[in-house]
Amino acid sequence: MQGVCKRFDNVVALAGVALDVDRGEVHAICGENGAGKSTLMKILSGVYTPDEGEIRIDGEPLRIQGLHHAQALGIVMIHQELNLVPHLTVAENIWLGREPRRGWFVDQARQREGARACLQRLAVDVDPDAQVSTLSLAQQQMVEIAKALSMDARLLIMDEPTSSLGETDSAQLLRVVKDLKRAGVGIVYISHRLDELDEIVDRVTILRDGHYIATRRWAETSIDEIVGLMVGRELNQQFPPPTRQPCADVLLRVRGLRRDGAFGPLDFELRRGEILGFAGLVGAGRTEVARAIFGADAVSGGDIKLHGQPVHIRSPRDAIRAGIAYVSEDRKAHGLAVKMSVAHNISLANLGALADRFGFIDAARERQTAERFIGQLGIRTPSPDQVARLLSGGNQQKVVIAKWLFRQARVILFDEPTRGIDVGAKYAIYELMDQLAAQGVGIVLISSDLPEVLGMSDRVAVFRQGQLAQVLDARHCSQHDVMHHASVGPTETRALEPSHS
Repeated sequence: MQGVCKRFDNVVALAGVALDVDRGEVHAICGENGAGKSTLMKILSGVYTPDEGEIRIDGEPLRIQGLHHAQALGIVMIHQELNLVPHLTVAENIWLGREPRRGWFVDQARQREGARACLQRLAVDVDPDAQVSTLSLAQQQMVEIAKALSMDARLLIMDEPTSSLGETDSAQLLRVVKDLKRAGVGIVYISHRLDELDEIVDRVTILRDGHYIATRRWAETSIDEIVGLMVGRELNQQFPPPTRQPCADVLLRVRGLRRDGAFGPLDFELRRGEILGFAGLVGAGRTEVARAIFGADAVSGGDIKLHGQPVHIRSPRDAIRAGIAYVSEDRKAHGLAVKMSVAHNISLANLGALADRFGFIDAARERQTAERFIGQLGIRTPSPDQVARLLSGGNQQKVVIAKWLFRQARVILFDEPTRGIDVGAKYAIYELMDQLAAQGVGIVLISSDLPEVLGMSDRVAVFRQGQLAQVLDARHCSQHDVMHHASVGPTETRALEPSHS
């Protein structure tokens, strides 16, 4: 790809970008959210048409005319956002639009066996006849990857493929990438988990603000250099120095909380001004607990107290009224109204604060509120009227957080808050979390990224098979300690004093 340009109305997404990929090479593309990575890949995969520039495959110039044309050329993209049909089975999703046929009818036996072979290649234990809506997010991501592998791609584009996977699933995916590389498949790999690139990447191209910055051989560069090229400045530390001072006051107390078949019974406390990390393997029950506290899922029993007073949470409405907020791991499905504007999303959880005495929304006040949070959180958007789905992942996440800041929530449950977000945006969200805690907000941080949990938390609650295995002081534990309790640790809980770091 040479001199590729793309504009959306008055916004320049790409300006003269170049990229080349060899057979059997893993070529990483790095850049902050909004740098143009996904736009460039959507051009290569036939989703967008470039305004300027040239694409050559095997040295021959051509114009990719749509998604099916790209797939016929052997170019397949695994998108960051899942592209599955929830009410269809795993096998039906893998072969959607390419169903094996026997006469006029779909050959369901061949379809099922083909799907099983793709899943076995990934070492994924998923029933091909299972409905996709019943699978976890990690399992759905692996189905998306199996779907791409079924197309025998010559050039495979992987956009944040491990963003919703735990350590075990991520390691298996990287083994598959190595196998494809040995088979001569060219792979374009986009990931904000820079540490995982060390295992698989041959070269890396850095984009910034839609411009080509540099291409480096991975073995001849460093993560610090790559981050510096991405953000245009040196980023000297991964996590901001804490300004919060957790206190002994219990903000949220959970006793005997359980949901039959999912988790519990559980007992734990969240102090005022504390960041409490939730760690554990995929399926350990961390997200299920957060959803139960927020009223998104019904519980079988247990008590929740906020500021020492019992609260009865039967729905998210009850939780919001009590001052509890939930930042979902799937922001597009459960955090944003993607077809609505940034301003409407920010005001969505607190419309009463913007209503006049007749019950109508004051549009001017709504816009002023949106502009205030756009400035405060550094949300990169052309205007408050921009449709939320057109923002980068990091900016979408900031809009979700702005919604709860406007609501003035006292407890915020962050579920994988930096999934699919670049290092610069991560740091900004980390700073924001610390600032909120410094103001007395209690924060629960659920993350599959152990360095993130240990780097940001005061205490770490380790989950195993729906039980609380241990509560650790983040200052005095390691990733090994967390993984030990997550996999083989005792199920008895041990309360520790909060960290005052």
